Amino acid sequence: MGQCQVPTEAVLELRQRLSQLPPRCAERRHLIQATAQLYGVSESTLYRALQRTSQPHAVRRADLGQPRVMPKPTLERYCEVIAAIKLRTSNGKGRHLSTGEAIRLLEEVGIDTPDGFLRAPPHLLKRQTVNRYLKRWGYDYARLKRQPPAVRFQARYSNECWHFDLSPSDLKHVKAPAWIEPGRGHPLLMLYSVVDDRSGVAYQEYHGVYGEDVVAALRFLFAAMSLKSTESFPFQGIPRMIYMDNGPIARSLVFQQVMGYLGIEVRTHLPKGKDGNRVTARAKGKVERPFRTVKEMLETLYHLREPETEAEANEGLLRFLLHYNSRPHRSEARSRLEDWLANIPPAGIREMCSWERFCTFAREPERRKVGIDARVSVAGIAYEVEPDLAGETVLLWWGLFDSELYVEHQDQRYGPYSPVGGPIPLDRYRRFKKTKTQKRTERIEQLAQQLALPPTAEGGVTLPSLPSEGAALSSQPFVDPDPFQEITFPSPLAAKRAIADELGQPLAKLSAEQLQQIDDILAQTLDKQQVLTQVRAAFNPTPGRCHAQ
Repeated sequence: MGQCQVPTEAVLELRQRLSQLPPRCAERRHLIQATAQLYGVSESTLYRALQRTSQPHAVRRADLGQPRVMPKPTLERYCEVIAAIKLRTSNGKGRHLSTGEAIRLLEEVGIDTPDGFLRAPPHLLKRQTVNRYLKRWGYDYARLKRQPPAVRFQARYSNECWHFDLSPSDLKHVKAPAWIEPGRGHPLLMLYSVVDDRSGVAYQEYHGVYGEDVVAALRFLFAAMSLKSTESFPFQGIPRMIYMDNGPIARSLVFQQVMGYLGIEVRTHLPKGKDGNRVTARAKGKVERPFRTVKEMLETLYHLREPETEAEANEGLLRFLLHYNSRPHRSEARSRLEDWLANIPPAGIREMCSWERFCTFAREPERRKVGIDARVSVAGIAYEVEPDLAGETVLLWWGLFDSELYVEHQDQRYGPYSPVGGPIPLDRYRRFKKTKTQKRTERIEQLAQQLALPPTAEGGVTLPSLPSEGAALSSQPFVDPDPFQEITFPSPLAAKRAIADELGQPLAKLSAEQLQQIDDILAQTLDKQQVLTQVRAAFNPTPGRCHAQ
C-alpha cells in the first residue's frame, strides 16, 4: 500500500477534535470513518497516521522544582536555617561556614531557632541538593548579601548641596612642609575637596596634616566658601547642606558648631547596615570622581617635576581645576562652571563672612576647674577670668585660630579673656574686689550668726509675698549668630558696666542728666560699637576720670 494521502493539517485537526471527545464514545468512530471516506483511505491507515504524528511533550520533568527527598516545606525550612547559619558565622571579609559544615552542625548538634530546637535526620541532606535549592529559592549567600539599589539624586540649584571628602595624595608629602610636629615626621599631604551636587564644580586644596584634622578642614571650607582671587573662578558662597562621611571631622563638636553658626546642614552617609546590607559608602560618588581625575592627570606629572611646598602644589592644582571645571557637564550641553552660574538660587548666593568673624565661631569646648587665683591654664597659657568663678568647674571655649578665651558657667558666658603674664610680684600684690557672690555669702553668714529659735515659739514665720511681674520678651531678626556676645551687650546692666570701665569711674558719680543720657543711648541700641562711640562723643572720657563731670 502506498503512502497516506491524508494531509498533515487534516491529521492534526482530527487529533484536536478527538481530544475534545470522551475516550469511549461512538462519535469518535463516526468521525474516523467520515475522515477516511473523505480522503479515500482505510481506517487502519488513518489510525497509523495519527500514531506517526509527533505529539507535543514537556521539555522538563513534571515534578521540576519539587524535592523527592522530603516535602518541599521541610526542605525549605532547612535551607532557611542553613542560610541563616552562613549569615551568622560570616565576618567582615565574607568568610562564613560552608554548606557541608552547616549540614553537619544541624545533623550532629542541632540549633535553637525561634520556633524551637531543630535537628536534621542524619544522612538525609546532601550538599549538592542543598546548594541547588539555596540558589533556586534565593537563599544563597551572594544574593542575601547583595547591595540594595542605589538612588541617584541631583540638587535643583547651585550651592544647594556640597559633597565634602578628603583623600591622601599620591605625592605623600612635600619636601618643605609648612609645619612639622616634633617626633612625628613629615605630615601627610591630604587632598581636601568639595563638589557642587548640581553642576559638578570642584574645588580642592592640599594640606599637610597628621590624620583627619578639623582645623585644616575648617580652613579649607572657609577658602572654598570665600571669594577667590582668580576672576575666572567665581565659585563661592555658603551652601545649604554639606554631605560627607561619618569620619572624625563630622563627629567633631567644634565642626558641627561652626556649621550650625553658618546655617549649614551637615548630613552624613547612612551607617553600615542601617539600610539592609548597604555599606557606608561605595566610593563611586560625585566627590570621588575628581580625586581620581586629579591623581591620574595631574599628580602623575609630579614624576617629572615635583612641587617643593604646599603653596606651589596648590597653585598648580588651582590651574588644573580651572581646566577641570571648564569640561562638559555630565548631562547638560555646557561646562560645569557655566551650569553653576546658570543655576544660581533665586535669592542669590549667601556670601561668606570675614576670616576674623569666622575665627570667633571656631571654638572648642573643654571642661576645667578654675584655680583659687581665678586663673585657668590652657596649653600652657594662663588666662585670668572673673573672680566670681574661682574654684568653680566651668566650660572653656578656646579658639582654634585665635588666643581669646570664653568661659561658660551655669548657662552664662564670660569673656573674652586674653592671656596674662606670670605670677604677681610680692611688692605689687593686690586683691580682687569683692564680688556679688562674696558679698551675698558674707550677708548670709552674718544672718546665720544672728538666727535663734525662742523656747516658746509655737507658730511658723510668715513671709510677705511679692507680686510676680511677667518679663516681656523682645525679639529681633537674625543677622549674626554672635554666640559669644561680641557684637551686642547681653543686657543694659552689662552695657553700663562697660560704660563705667570706659569712663574710668562708677556711674553713681555722674549727674542725673548724664545718667538719663546713658539710658537714652541704651534704649536705642545695645550694639557695643555704637554704644561706646556715642558715649565717647557725649562724655569725651580721659584716662582716670570723666571729662564731662
